[in-house]
Amino acid sequence: MPAIDKEEAGQIVNDARIEQGLTWRELAQHIDKPLVWTVAALLGKHPVPRESAQAIVEKLGLADDVITALARQPYRIADVDLATDPTVYRFHEALDVYGQALKELIHEEFGDGIMSAINFNVDFAKHEDPQGDRIVVTFNGKFLPYQW
Repeated sequence: MPAIDKEEAGQIVNDARIEQGLTWRELAQHIDKPLVWTVAALLGKHPVPRESAQAIVEKLGLADDVITALARQPYRIADVDLATDPTVYRFHEALDVYGQALKELIHEEFGDGIMSAINFNVDFAKHEDPQGDRIVVTFNGKFLPYQW
């Protein structure tokens, strides 16, 4: 039987999670990893440490080939189709509108450099508001100065 790839493993995990009525947060807590990182990793964007992959597979009752697929190093490439999803597109739109301003502020506050997406954390929260619940997304990246 041919090995499954990371994308297929992610679909298998997500289908099993939904079928069993589990949330992403419950899976993240089960392996003691950050919520957003866990979702991204289980969907194929990060290599999942073998012991964490094993714990997920056991919790969901999946085959061992899912462990191998989850543990593999991913290809991190842009997905043109995903960019057209309305939720994902709004992140692109927000960066189109605020990206230049954020770049200016990074340079003003930190100097000539960038925010790392490798030494990086991202957090997600729901903020209840009487005028409509709010989505709070926090990017927390190390400042990397340009070195000439």
